[in-house]
Amino acid sequence: MSLSQPIEADKVPSDSGSPYPQPFASYAASSHWRRLGDHFGLTQFGVVQSTLNPGAQAGLRHWHSLEEEFIFVLQGELCLVVNDGEHLLGAGMCMGFKAGDRNAHLLINRSQSVAHYLIIGSRVSGDMCFYPDDDLAWFVTEDGAIPVHKDGTPYPR
Repeated sequence: MSLSQPIEADKVPSDSGSPYPQPFASYAASSHWRRLGDHFGLTQFGVVQSTLNPGAQAGLRHWHSLEEEFIFVLQGELCLVVNDGEHLLGAGMCMGFKAGDRNAHLLINRSQSVAHYLIIGSRVSGDMCFYPDDDLAWFVTEDGAIPVHKDGTPYPR
């Protein structure tokens, strides 16, 4: 398949599971995503089409030191949990998070239907991702992301 030709998003292979180390791995186990930007070799920002099943959450509440994130709901309803509480996002609604803004965020599907959304984010080596509710942080390098405890000790791989 040529990377210079348009493609239907559902033709991009999907992934599932969790990138988190134990004991957090189960938090994102009921989601599926397609790395649309990776399919075209994009390196400066990522574009991910995500599917969140009823009752599932998309990871843990977090914020980034250098990365910016943008969420756009395509279908269904999602509960956005941020520092000031919860907000219902329906199809066509969006939210953005600036780099360094400590407004930690999390998406939860509390509805009875599958939800589909896009996540668009910058890719910045040296980014730190912080999880204020959990003993977890990620350090992003050019070779990937390294999960660490809040004291900097790496999680076993």
